[in-house]
Amino acid sequence: MDYVRFGQTGLLVSPVALGTMTFGNEADEAVSRAIMDAAYERGVNFFDAAHNYNRGATEEIVGRWMGGKRSEIILTSKVFFPAGGGRNDEGCSRRNILRAVETSLRRLQTDYIDILFLHHWDANVPIEHSLSALHTLAEQGKIHYAAVSNFSAWQTMKAVAAARANGYPPIAAVQPMYSLVKRQVEVEILPLAAEEKLAVMPYNVLGAGLLTGKYLEGQQGRLTETEMYRQRYANDAYADITRRFVAYAREHGHEPAPLAAAWVMAHPLITSVILGARNLKQLNSSLGCLDIRLTPEQRAEITALSIDPPLATDREPMAAMQTRGW
Repeated sequence: MDYVRFGQTGLLVSPVALGTMTFGNEADEAVSRAIMDAAYERGVNFFDAAHNYNRGATEEIVGRWMGGKRSEIILTSKVFFPAGGGRNDEGCSRRNILRAVETSLRRLQTDYIDILFLHHWDANVPIEHSLSALHTLAEQGKIHYAAVSNFSAWQTMKAVAAARANGYPPIAAVQPMYSLVKRQVEVEILPLAAEEKLAVMPYNVLGAGLLTGKYLEGQQGRLTETEMYRQRYANDAYADITRRFVAYAREHGHEPAPLAAAWVMAHPLITSVILGARNLKQLNSSLGCLDIRLTPEQRAEITALSIDPPLATDREPMAAMQTRGW
């Protein structure tokens, strides 16, 4: 395993992180433990969780599994989405952040979370209030680094600037959605990450299983079982991209799943991709991405199977202006 630096934190993490959202739902505890064992034995030291996954069952399973391995693992959790029954058990209020982290620590059976993500922008709370709670947790040693997930570029930059202006822990990373069918991150978030030297840890790199090609064969999965994912990937163009991609993968002797993840990994601004699994077969297939090294030319071939997202502004890019002259 070739480990990579996680932004400016100094941490060394595996280029894939094990996503745990299936633990306690699609994967029972025995299967979840087998998945974690297999990933850890392969060299994966990066585990991604959230306080709301399966109403806390996910963190409990991870906590029971870690034991003496805790010091070797870089562990994330997140706060925003509701995880309990209380009317204030959601969002990025100071109250909810502090209480949610205390609960996560108990579930995870640990004294600290390496990286805590604000799981979503909270329009009802000034970002400074949320960051002040992260500052308190960092001073207490309960979190080591702050990060954001599902923030737009302007929201991310507002968090970066507020942390910097107030002496709060700097934003270390972003966790956006990114795959061959979901490329919006390329427009502003990845350039922002490059400018601010943020780690980038994308999720849904297989398009919720779409890019494996299984739905083209009538198989079941998130897109047939969960309304959120059905709506997220309802664009007919995504199916067309998938058909082209699956044909390309087979023509070049690859399984679609690891090739889809390898395409994301090959972007120079990507730090570590999150891979989830319901069972060992899915995990082992996806981990095949570690054995695929795409050249820039190969990545460009695969990119051409997709649709380029529009630019952030209607003005043509600087490179075009320089080419044709002012």
